Amino acid sequence: MTRAGEPSTDPRRRVPRTDVLLAHPQLEAAAKRVGRAAVKAALSRAQQLVREGQLAPDQVAEHALGSLPESASSLRAVINATGVIVHTNLGRAPLSPAAMTAVATAAGSTDVELDLETGRRGRRGRGALDALAEAVPLAEAVGVVNNNAAALLLCALALAAGREIIISRGELVEIGDGFRIPELLASAGARVREVGATNRVARADYLDALGPDTAFVLKVHPSNFVVSGFTRSVPADQLAGLGVPLVVDIGSGLLQPHPLLPDEPDAAGALRGGADLVTASADKLLGGPQAGLLLGRADLVERLRRHPAARAMRVDKLTLAGLEASLRGGPTPVQLALAAPVDSLLARAERLAQSLSATGIDARAVPSRAGVGGGGAPGVNLPSAAVSLPENFAAALRAGRPPVVGHVEAGRCLLDLRAVPAEVDSVLADAVRAAHERVNGGSKVQEPGPQ
Repeated sequence: MTRAGEPSTDPRRRVPRTDVLLAHPQLEAAAKRVGRAAVKAALSRAQQLVREGQLAPDQVAEHALGSLPESASSLRAVINATGVIVHTNLGRAPLSPAAMTAVATAAGSTDVELDLETGRRGRRGRGALDALAEAVPLAEAVGVVNNNAAALLLCALALAAGREIIISRGELVEIGDGFRIPELLASAGARVREVGATNRVARADYLDALGPDTAFVLKVHPSNFVVSGFTRSVPADQLAGLGVPLVVDIGSGLLQPHPLLPDEPDAAGALRGGADLVTASADKLLGGPQAGLLLGRADLVERLRRHPAARAMRVDKLTLAGLEASLRGGPTPVQLALAAPVDSLLARAERLAQSLSATGIDARAVPSRAGVGGGGAPGVNLPSAAVSLPENFAAALRAGRPPVVGHVEAGRCLLDLRAVPAEVDSVLADAVRAAHERVNGGSKVQEPGPQ
């Protein structure tokens, strides 16, 4: 028992009061950032450590601050060192500075559907639609929905409900997470008329399938796989003029031809070849936010726009702002990553490896191969450069702040630099040094086993 006048040895009496801690300026600021409940929970955990004798009372605020997330969202910014430029698991295309600024501006009240000059209702998304039309002048009209699958579904709903859509068997692709093109079309009430074989199809197959119930011919770019060997497909321009609309799903969102991707279809080329409607994704090679693009004949785009389902597929103001800025602003991160000279990537890898090696880390600069990803340009390998580290760095880097996602190859963790902006190199180096401390600090970090 503690005598009168002696300091208490009971750790519970030394725990700082919650109301006093919440008045701490940094914790008050944190409450505005991540919410009061999260701050109180962090303080409660820190106070318990004091009761257990694992933390000094004057360290509670600092410990709580250090355990808080960076934002109220569970999503975390990561460094993409996978060598996959458009990585679906990492949110596909990172937005450009111009697009991020536009999204932040649109986050408040904005004139998304108001004509400020007249004070009356304005055309929703007019800026984004005008920018898209300017980027592809061959399109008579354009539209935007919430993703490319929605764009294709809207085509089926508005043009083919109760009727047939002709498509090659080799283009009945699975687009990810178990979703398949034929099931998507069938959900709209359309009937899928398959033509040709898995590996070969001829123009005559399409002609033989045409009939009074044909709503349109659909050409789908197999953007996430390659079929080689004894194969044949029919170019889109040979399917034009068959007496029914030709809808071409180019997938990756390339609006104009790209010199590094000569086999990747683009919207302008498809329209030039006779496509009546083109659908595409905005968050792949275009480098914008998630959206589905519709480009083509004015009468068809208007039919799609006026269909009741179009309202359910409408994009929000943040998407419209990000899309317009991606089209009008400076180069997107995807464009910069594609254009990065391999010599500069190798030089960066060598500087990073040298700097890390100087602190005792087994780091080497090595040549590597990168890819477009996101269902774009399958089979195209882009020469790149990476920093090679011991394999056990992979999990430790993912656990860092910020997380770094690389890939493991031949027993080494490779950090490919093609999708890493040069201005992030110092942050990447610090993350590797922090991972080195974790790996060598006694806490064993392991890669997950096969699922």
